[in-house]
Amino acid sequence: MTEIEILDRLRRLPLHPGALDLRDDAARIGDLVLTSDLLVENVHFLADDPAGDVAWKLLAVNLSDLAAKGATPEGVLLGMPLGDPAWDAAFLDGFDAALRALGCTLLGGDTVSGGRTFALTAIGRAATAPVRSGAQAGDGLWVTGTIGDAGAGLAIALGADGPATLLERYRRPTPRLAEGQRLARHVSAMMDVSDGLLIDATRMAKESGCGVTIDLARVPLSDAYSAWSGDRVAAAIAGDDYELLFALPANEHPAVSATRIGQFTQDAGLTLTDAGTPIPLPEKLGWLHA
Repeated sequence: MTEIEILDRLRRLPLHPGALDLRDDAARIGDLVLTSDLLVENVHFLADDPAGDVAWKLLAVNLSDLAAKGATPEGVLLGMPLGDPAWDAAFLDGFDAALRALGCTLLGGDTVSGGRTFALTAIGRAATAPVRSGAQAGDGLWVTGTIGDAGAGLAIALGADGPATLLERYRRPTPRLAEGQRLARHVSAMMDVSDGLLIDATRMAKESGCGVTIDLARVPLSDAYSAWSGDRVAAAIAGDDYELLFALPANEHPAVSATRIGQFTQDAGLTLTDAGTPIPLPEKLGWLHA
């Protein structure tokens, strides 16, 4: 079954109102925000990625979902497989360092023997938690940071030549917690960029009942990525950026550093332009689970 088919089946189950019909990246119970993500070896990380980096990424991608809700982390529950003792020890050292660096605490979890599939549930609090489905036609589409670095970093991890700064963006993403907290009360909709800028923007537009136009010429690239490749289409579909993607009314500007890259429209679907000139969509818009 595909991810879409599984979600359709899950929506037939008894759902808590806070599940938001499984159409968002986090659930709500009062002011609590709850999210859960998995990292699977050779899907989300490489077998030879350092164990400490895997631990960092596991925490960071979950906290990124909290960031998209403007939430402050309360703690996490860790599901950890047991295997090679030296690797497991390095993972736990890295997890300790990540918790301290990202301002989070451990609540508990579970261990099991098996392959390297890690699960983490992150819990936060937010007075106002924006959903991904609130964008309106005419809203501007904005993104924090730069796009494409992690995709380049993955290529470097697989053997391509390139700078350590790009490799770091793939292995150790930074959840935009402070930015999310500042944006939460002002945005129409918000989510993080995990599967690729184009596919995630399309998801936001679809859930909001509108379309979206993105100008590739406006997609922000880092100096390191520009020197390494500069391919804006590749950057926009690569994923693993964990930047915040959000909608703001047309004449508003965010209270954080961000770039306006497009606009939500009445017409459904994604329209791609380059400096205002329409261009064909790429064959794929981002990562899709089988």
